[in-house]
Amino acid sequence: MWDDAFPSFLIGLREGLEAGLIVSILIATLVRAEARSRLPQVWTGVLAAIAVAMSFGAVLTFTAASLSATAQEAFGGTLGVIAVAFVTAMVFWMRRSARSLSGELREKVTGALAMGSGMLVLTSFLAVGREGLETALFLWTTARAAGESAGPLTGAAIGLVLAAGLCWGLYRRVLKINLTRFFTVTGAVLIVIAAGVLGYGLRDLQEGGVLPGGTAYAVDLTGSVDAGSWYSTLVQGVFNLTPAMTWLQVVAYVAYLAVVMTLFVRGVRATTPKPAAERSAPEPKAAGPRRRRPVWVIPAAVVAVPAVLAGLVVALSRPKPAGDQTVAVSETECGKGFTAPRPGRQTFQMHNTGGKTSEVYLIDPSTSAVYGEIEGLAPGTTRDLVATVAGGTYAWRCVPTGGKAVTSKAVRVSGGGAAKPVVPVSAQDLTAPLKAYRTYVEQGLATLVAQTRTLDDDIEGGHLDRARTDWLTAHRTYASLGAAYGTFEDFDQKIDGRPDGLPNGVQDKDFTGFLRLEHGLWHGEPAKNLRAPAQQLTDAAAGLQKAFPTQEFDPGDLPLRAHEILENTLQFELTGDTDQGSGTGLATADANLAGTRELLTVLQPLLTSRAPRLLPTVDADVARLQKLLDAAHDGTHWTPVDRLAATDRQRLDGATGQLLEDLAPVPDLLEIRKSA
Repeated sequence: MWDDAFPSFLIGLREGLEAGLIVSILIATLVRAEARSRLPQVWTGVLAAIAVAMSFGAVLTFTAASLSATAQEAFGGTLGVIAVAFVTAMVFWMRRSARSLSGELREKVTGALAMGSGMLVLTSFLAVGREGLETALFLWTTARAAGESAGPLTGAAIGLVLAAGLCWGLYRRVLKINLTRFFTVTGAVLIVIAAGVLGYGLRDLQEGGVLPGGTAYAVDLTGSVDAGSWYSTLVQGVFNLTPAMTWLQVVAYVAYLAVVMTLFVRGVRATTPKPAAERSAPEPKAAGPRRRRPVWVIPAAVVAVPAVLAGLVVALSRPKPAGDQTVAVSETECGKGFTAPRPGRQTFQMHNTGGKTSEVYLIDPSTSAVYGEIEGLAPGTTRDLVATVAGGTYAWRCVPTGGKAVTSKAVRVSGGGAAKPVVPVSAQDLTAPLKAYRTYVEQGLATLVAQTRTLDDDIEGGHLDRARTDWLTAHRTYASLGAAYGTFEDFDQKIDGRPDGLPNGVQDKDFTGFLRLEHGLWHGEPAKNLRAPAQQLTDAAAGLQKAFPTQEFDPGDLPLRAHEILENTLQFELTGDTDQGSGTGLATADANLAGTRELLTVLQPLLTSRAPRLLPTVDADVARLQKLLDAAHDGTHWTPVDRLAATDRQRLDGATGQLLEDLAPVPDLLEIRKSA
């Protein structure tokens, strides 16, 4: 989390110290002027500034959440660029003003005391408010770049607390800090961080369709850099530099860094002390007596007003739920009460008024592409369906159990950017991929039968060293048939069942197959004890080969297995959970990866037409994971999982996790949806 927290820690420390110094100078000025009674006015202004900053952060967070995915990218990118501008201006302002800040503020306090309490509140509010708004904007931007808020908020909180402690120490004169050097060093670091934020913001604008060049990559190291490694995570979190960057990102990053850093360094060298400005400020005089009001009135108002205004902005920015008009579903009528919604993220309340459970889809009637769906909406029940609505034509399609599909009248929505519906997949669409994969499995089973017979012969002849080599060869063949496991029925337990749950564990009579032989071969069992398990394995493989052509292979299993094969790999092989002594979990993982690659090959035509950017990303993930697995393989020897170096194991887990994350959309993209 520290990689995401550091930029926010730095901004919290620096902005907190700036604001704290301002407050300290204001308080010190009033104390020296014997106007302590006016201190609550300073704190009221500070409180108002904090309330406005927090309200501003809430508006950014909740307003962005109500936008479509594309609009969120554009919104976040725009604010990211604005945040860079603010931070850049803040760095230069503090470098220029640090030496004369005390004198300028004392002059403002003198004028405020002469003009009344309201001006003193306003002075402290304006002095602190800018830092608060900058902090809120930068925090929101860095949290969005990190994809989570815990790290950035924690870093900012630590920075602000540390800044408060330093300011207290400076006020009490128990600390001596070279503030000029402090602001110079932190300014240089913030310029580097801001360059990364600028690149990330421009990338968001490209993904939001505001700027071109989203696919023109200047740097693409996804195939050679482990995105899950500690160093990659640190660089991405602190500097927002990613393994793949477009030309626009790279040019903007380099240009910003070169220009701004050059100007900053030149400005530091040219700055000369201006002590006279600080000494020339006259001491303020306290104002005369005034009518008192309850002390809680103004503080309560300055907190309540920004909060109320922020709440109104959030409420007005959130789209009115289309569910205010209940959309009815039945066997004969679908979409009753449906009117054209406003663009944006919408929540529809779907109520089944019929007597049958129904599948409900929000579709583009011209293509049947799906924007949102509810599976199994029972009679008499109401459920929310959330979808992003943009410019286009929309209709409801209801498919009752055992009935015919009913489609509502279409409505037209104007404006609102673009939404990304999923083109539906039918069982017919998966016929060709299923046929190709069945052929692959049939060839693999033929190879498996021959290899298990060889293994059986090894054990029958007492050649256990040779049997260990042939065992791994055969086991890898079986592991590469991952997408068909659900079709193998009881044969899978006989061939590759684990001892988990068996009364006697590895000694149980029902423990058979590859893992049973693995336990015996690597725990010194004599050949005579392994002959029966070896024969059972051979018979099971031959039985599966004979049964497979008639086994029912659900075409919907193909998209599911694209994710599940490696999910099981991460859970079992990469934890060593299935290892019975051979230490070849990574060899099995390698075979599982080969099976996943074969499955993606047969699904490629369907995936390319629905998500053209998905497979290139997945291919890069696969290459990264393959490279890590190859590094653990030396000839016929595989490094056992429990003997991997900690960093190597983290890389493997990270690469597999990243691949799983990128494969996660496949089941939804290729889900078979009912149409009749």
